[in-house]
Amino acid sequence: MADRDPILAAVDLLAPAFEQGDLDELEVEVGNLRVRLARPVAAAPAPAPTPAAAPVAVPGGGTGGDGLTPFGEPAPGMRFVSAPLTGVWYSAPSPGARPYVAEGDEIASGQVLGLIEAMKLFNEIKSDASGTVTRILIETGTLVKRKQPLLEVDPR
Repeated sequence: MADRDPILAAVDLLAPAFEQGDLDELEVEVGNLRVRLARPVAAAPAPAPTPAAAPVAVPGGGTGGDGLTPFGEPAPGMRFVSAPLTGVWYSAPSPGARPYVAEGDEIASGQVLGLIEAMKLFNEIKSDASGTVTRILIETGTLVKRKQPLLEVDPR
Protein backbone atom coordinates (compact mmCIF):
# COMPACT_ATOMS: atom_id res chain seq x y z
CA MET A 1 0.00 0.00 0.00
CA ALA A 2 2.87 2.38 0.77
CA ASP A 3 4.05 1.90 -2.84
CA ARG A 4 0.79 3.47 -4.10
CA ASP A 5 1.07 6.70 -2.11
CA PRO A 6 3.58 8.45 -4.47
CA ILE A 7 1.57 7.31 -7.48
CA LEU A 8 -1.72 8.64 -6.08
CA ALA A 9 0.00 11.90 -5.14
CA ALA A 10 1.31 12.23 -8.71
CA VAL A 11 -2.15 11.49 -10.15
CA ASP A 12 -3.70 14.12 -7.86
CA LEU A 13 -1.16 16.70 -9.12
CA LEU A 14 -1.51 15.80 -12.83
CA ALA A 15 -5.30 15.27 -13.01
CA PRO A 16 -6.34 18.97 -13.13
CA ALA A 17 -4.02 19.74 -16.08
CA PHE A 18 -5.14 16.56 -17.84
CA GLU A 19 -8.83 17.36 -17.29
CA GLN A 20 -8.53 20.89 -18.66
CA GLY A 21 -6.32 20.00 -21.62
CA ASP A 22 -7.22 18.47 -24.97
CA LEU A 23 -5.01 15.45 -24.34
CA ASP A 24 -6.32 11.90 -24.59
CA GLU A 25 -3.27 10.51 -22.80
CA LEU A 26 -0.51 11.83 -20.53
CA GLU A 27 2.49 9.84 -19.34
CA VAL A 28 5.16 11.07 -16.92
CA GLU A 29 8.22 9.09 -15.84
CA VAL A 30 10.61 10.25 -13.10
CA GLY A 31 13.13 7.71 -11.82
CA ASN A 32 11.21 4.57 -10.89
CA LEU A 33 7.86 6.36 -10.82
CA ARG A 34 5.76 6.18 -14.00
CA VAL A 35 2.25 7.65 -14.16
CA ARG A 36 -0.02 7.35 -17.19
CA LEU A 37 -3.40 9.07 -17.42
CA ALA A 38 -5.71 8.18 -20.29
CA ARG A 39 -9.28 9.07 -21.08
CA PRO A 40 -11.53 6.00 -21.05
CA VAL A 41 -12.38 4.42 -24.38
CA ALA A 42 -16.00 3.31 -24.53
CA ALA A 43 -16.27 -0.43 -25.07
CA ALA A 44 -19.96 -0.09 -25.89
CA PRO A 45 -22.20 2.90 -26.46
CA ALA A 46 -22.82 4.55 -23.12
CA PRO A 47 -26.40 5.24 -22.11
CA ALA A 48 -27.42 8.88 -22.43
CA PRO A 49 -26.78 10.72 -19.15
CA THR A 50 -29.87 11.48 -17.16
CA PRO A 51 -30.41 14.92 -15.67
CA ALA A 52 -30.12 13.31 -12.21
CA ALA A 53 -26.56 12.21 -12.95
CA ALA A 54 -25.36 15.65 -14.08
CA PRO A 55 -23.35 17.74 -11.62
CA VAL A 56 -25.64 20.00 -9.66
CA ALA A 57 -24.64 23.55 -8.79
CA VAL A 58 -25.35 24.66 -5.26
CA PRO A 59 -27.06 28.02 -4.63
CA GLY A 60 -24.39 30.61 -4.00
CA GLY A 61 -22.00 29.08 -6.53
CA GLY A 62 -19.72 27.43 -3.99
CA THR A 63 -16.99 25.02 -4.97
CA GLY A 64 -15.74 21.77 -3.52
CA GLY A 65 -12.50 23.39 -2.35
CA ASP A 66 -10.47 22.43 -5.42
CA GLY A 67 -12.05 25.10 -7.63
CA LEU A 68 -13.23 22.40 -10.06
CA THR A 69 -16.36 20.93 -8.49
CA PRO A 70 -19.59 22.96 -8.25
CA PHE A 71 -20.95 21.00 -5.30
CA GLY A 72 -20.25 23.29 -2.35
CA GLU A 73 -21.69 21.97 0.88
CA PRO A 74 -24.42 19.35 1.15
CA ALA A 75 -27.98 20.58 1.67
CA PRO A 76 -28.89 21.14 5.34
CA GLY A 77 -29.20 17.80 7.14
CA MET A 78 -27.56 15.91 4.26
CA ARG A 79 -24.00 14.61 3.81
CA PHE A 80 -21.75 13.76 0.90
CA VAL A 81 -20.18 10.38 0.16
CA SER A 82 -16.81 11.27 -1.39
CA ALA A 83 -14.27 9.51 -3.59
CA PRO A 84 -11.51 7.83 -1.56
CA LEU A 85 -9.07 8.00 -4.52
CA THR A 86 -8.55 9.68 -7.89
CA GLY A 87 -9.71 7.83 -10.99
CA VAL A 88 -12.56 7.33 -13.44
CA TRP A 89 -16.02 6.83 -11.87
CA TYR A 90 -18.36 4.09 -13.09
CA SER A 91 -21.87 3.81 -11.66
CA ALA A 92 -22.47 0.25 -12.95
CA PRO A 93 -20.43 -2.97 -13.03
CA SER A 94 -20.37 -3.01 -16.86
CA PRO A 95 -21.67 -0.93 -19.79
CA GLY A 96 -25.42 -1.30 -20.12
CA ALA A 97 -25.78 -2.86 -16.66
CA ARG A 98 -28.07 -1.41 -14.03
CA PRO A 99 -26.31 1.17 -11.80
CA TYR A 100 -25.38 0.13 -8.28
CA VAL A 101 -27.58 2.91 -6.82
CA ALA A 102 -30.10 5.46 -8.04
CA GLU A 103 -31.62 8.56 -6.52
CA GLY A 104 -34.19 7.59 -3.90
CA ASP A 105 -32.48 4.26 -3.08
CA GLU A 106 -31.89 3.30 0.54
CA ILE A 107 -28.22 2.48 1.13
CA ALA A 108 -26.38 0.89 4.04
CA SER A 109 -22.91 1.62 5.33
CA GLY A 110 -20.47 -0.66 3.49
CA GLN A 111 -22.72 -1.06 0.42
CA VAL A 112 -21.02 -0.82 -3.00
CA LEU A 113 -22.01 2.46 -4.72
CA GLY A 114 -19.84 2.28 -7.84
CA LEU A 115 -16.35 1.67 -9.16
CA ILE A 116 -13.31 3.91 -9.57
CA GLU A 117 -10.74 2.81 -12.13
CA ALA A 118 -7.22 3.83 -11.13
CA MET A 119 -4.02 2.39 -12.58
CA LYS A 120 -6.07 -0.12 -14.62
CA LEU A 121 -7.62 -1.53 -11.43
CA PHE A 122 -11.32 -1.29 -10.66
CA ASN A 123 -11.87 -0.40 -7.00
CA GLU A 124 -15.28 -0.94 -5.37
CA ILE A 125 -16.42 2.25 -3.68
CA LYS A 126 -18.42 1.52 -0.56
CA SER A 127 -20.66 3.86 1.36
CA ASP A 128 -19.50 5.25 4.67
CA ALA A 129 -23.07 6.28 5.51
CA SER A 130 -26.56 4.81 5.69
CA GLY A 131 -29.62 6.62 4.41
CA THR A 132 -31.41 7.68 1.25
CA VAL A 133 -29.56 8.83 -1.88
CA THR A 134 -30.90 12.33 -2.63
CA ARG A 135 -28.54 13.34 -5.47
CA ILE A 136 -26.05 11.60 -7.73
CA LEU A 137 -23.39 14.21 -8.47
CA ILE A 138 -21.12 12.47 -11.00
CA GLU A 139 -21.74 11.03 -14.47
CA THR A 140 -20.30 7.63 -15.28
CA GLY A 141 -16.98 7.88 -17.12
CA THR A 142 -16.00 11.11 -15.33
CA LEU A 143 -12.51 11.61 -13.86
CA VAL A 144 -12.97 12.27 -10.15
CA LYS A 145 -10.44 13.51 -7.64
CA ARG A 146 -9.85 12.11 -4.18
CA LYS A 147 -12.33 13.65 -1.70
CA GLN A 148 -14.65 14.84 -4.50
CA PRO A 149 -18.34 14.35 -3.63
CA LEU A 150 -20.02 11.48 -5.50
CA LEU A 151 -23.46 11.27 -3.87
CA GLU A 152 -25.55 13.26 -1.44
CA VAL A 153 -27.23 11.17 1.26
CA ASP A 154 -30.01 11.89 3.75
CA PRO A 155 -28.61 9.99 6.76
CA ARG A 156 -30.93 7.90 8.91
